[in-house]
Amino acid sequence: MTMERRLIINCDDFGQSKAMNQAIQHLLEENKASSATIMTVTPGFEEAASWTARRRQPNVGLHLTMTSEFETLRWSSLTGHPSLHDQSGHQYATVQEFEQKAETGAVLKELDAQYERASKAGIPVSHVDNHMGSLYGMETGRSLIPQMLWKTSRWRLPARLFRYIHPEDPLLSSLSNIERPVALASSLADMLGVPIPDYLLSHPFPVVEGETYDSFKQSLIDKLYRLPEGVSETYVHPGAEDAWMLANIPNWEKRVWEYRLLFDDDFAYGLRDAKVILTDYRYVEENLKRPRIRSAVKLMKAMAQK
Repeated sequence: MTMERRLIINCDDFGQSKAMNQAIQHLLEENKASSATIMTVTPGFEEAASWTARRRQPNVGLHLTMTSEFETLRWSSLTGHPSLHDQSGHQYATVQEFEQKAETGAVLKELDAQYERASKAGIPVSHVDNHMGSLYGMETGRSLIPQMLWKTSRWRLPARLFRYIHPEDPLLSSLSNIERPVALASSLADMLGVPIPDYLLSHPFPVVEGETYDSFKQSLIDKLYRLPEGVSETYVHPGAEDAWMLANIPNWEKRVWEYRLLFDDDFAYGLRDAKVILTDYRYVEENLKRPRIRSAVKLMKAMAQK
């Protein structure tokens, strides 16, 4: 029996800036994207939160943010703990610095503070993910996934993780020895009652050499026809053209392309023709939760394997 192929298109970085807010609000209003995740520490948060709360927008999640990567647009943690900041008083510019210097207890308090700020702003938080993968241990091996999942379970929300690795994914399939960490993380999510998608799909964030909007669009459409069965998530960083952002934010051209892509008739046709169902985290929450006791046994077996 052939399973459905469902796709979540999540707009990361909601609340980062006015240009990001404009693009993401437009996409959500027109149902061109499945969801967005909001950054509670960034300059555009209040604008994004006000729009979300006013509409009771049901598909805005929390983009847990521990890093501040731009030279010209910086932000700080909500709790102000010194181990979460660089010498300038802002969050670290790189994931490596965060993994090396952030104290675990301070991170946990910051996760709570970011969730509480979103909730107090009237946002009906739909799910959780993580800016730049800073909690995943991809730079130094210091993973805070268990802590993130514990918090997410207490908030009773789904999370962006994955249980399978798509062999065609350019990022995840290139990482060595990733199978066991993925099995452990997905089993822990199941044991804690945190629903997760089946796959996470990536594409290069910068404009690669020789790439044009048309070649970028065709590469994304081609992926629709090779989408695995089950529920996949891919993430975009759409932004509207804005003179200051175009001048100051690296890779801004790709953000404009991603905004344009989701309104492109060719992409919409590809979704229909490939029989891909655009879905969101409500589906994940309602359909992808696994039995917790059985998952605990699976986790113990995975931990026993070397």
